Amino acid sequence: MATNGKKNKKKIFIFSGIGVVVVILVLVVVLGSKKENVITVQTEKIGKRTITQIVNASGKIQPETMVKINAEVSGEITSLPVKEGDKVKKGDLLVRIKPDQYQAQVDRAQAGLVSAQANLEKAESEYKRSQELYQKKLLSEQEFIGFKTNFNVSQSSYSSALASLRDAKESLSKTAIYAPMNGTVSQLLSELGERVSGSSFTQGTQIMTVADLSMMEARVDVGENDIILISVGDTARIEIDAYPNRKFNGVVYELANTATTKNLGSQDEVTNFQVKIRVVDKDVALRPGMSMSADIETETKKNVLSAPIQSVTTRAPKKPEGEQKEQEKPQTGNQGGGFGSADRAVEVVFIVQGSKVKSVPVKRGISDAGYVEITSGVKEEDEIVSGSYKAINRDLEDGSVVKVENSARKFAIGKPGESK
Repeated sequence: MATNGKKNKKKIFIFSGIGVVVVILVLVVVLGSKKENVITVQTEKIGKRTITQIVNASGKIQPETMVKINAEVSGEITSLPVKEGDKVKKGDLLVRIKPDQYQAQVDRAQAGLVSAQANLEKAESEYKRSQELYQKKLLSEQEFIGFKTNFNVSQSSYSSALASLRDAKESLSKTAIYAPMNGTVSQLLSELGERVSGSSFTQGTQIMTVADLSMMEARVDVGENDIILISVGDTARIEIDAYPNRKFNGVVYELANTATTKNLGSQDEVTNFQVKIRVVDKDVALRPGMSMSADIETETKKNVLSAPIQSVTTRAPKKPEGEQKEQEKPQTGNQGGGFGSADRAVEVVFIVQGSKVKSVPVKRGISDAGYVEITSGVKEEDEIVSGSYKAINRDLEDGSVVKVENSARKFAIGKPGESK
């Protein structure tokens, strides 16, 4: 009996120990589940800055004035006194096309005009003589009309011959092409002895390009969402690939009124407007076709409240629990109208208040590469979360517990506005 009692006491101690361990584990789990998740963030205070809004675009350097020299008559190039890179003055000979056949046309037209003039003089003399006879009734009306008709036909033939001579002379004149402006032969496409084609009705063979390289411009394509921000007179900072360590100054002087569309009808369809920027700096020789990019300064505001551009994110407004459950129910039929304005995501920043953050809706104005103007929602010296990118855009919610670590300030952003 005594042995059985000792065994029972031993079992009681064992089971009691197990029970205590279970209770401790349960408490650990329960207390651990209630422990709040602490998010490590970096912060920055709202301050006043000068912000310049910029539209970036890329394109090519081109002369402001550039004339393509095309053949207007067909034939062999017999004289080409210029080469690519030569400077020319207005009126200088650029190209001569073999004129033999066009000179022959002039000679034939000249001979035809002489013949037509002789016929006209004869018909005019006979017509005047017939008028006198007809008035004296020595000539019948039918005969008089015949002389008059012959005179009219001779006049028409003379006019036609005169026009043919003018056309032949004009064609002959087109065999010699002269510089239409002072400039440089920026592109030479034909060679001496080459045969070119041209006519009055179609664009002929392009022989060369003459450009004024003293006035250069940057031609860039700007998307339809950004073109409304740009105005004539806006300042631009131009970076040219050939001069990587320098920025050139420019001024917007022309905006296209009509868009150009690429890949029309496809998923890659792009609509752009061409913007022309006059390059102000002239101490460097720029060449047509150089690749470049431009930062066009569209608007500047001084002394405005601003926040790091990465600090502004979007959050969907929270709904009462009942509405959330109702929203989760399957929707059938035509619900009409889609989401109301209350369902739309709003732009917010997270203000640090003690160990927690508060989500505050804001309205933004213009922005530059690093900061955005805040027009409402915050005040100067408010401490807002500025990193990390993951925390701002995914982890943080209104009331989240945070730990501020500003010493490292390493943001995994990789986007414009990143602090460095």
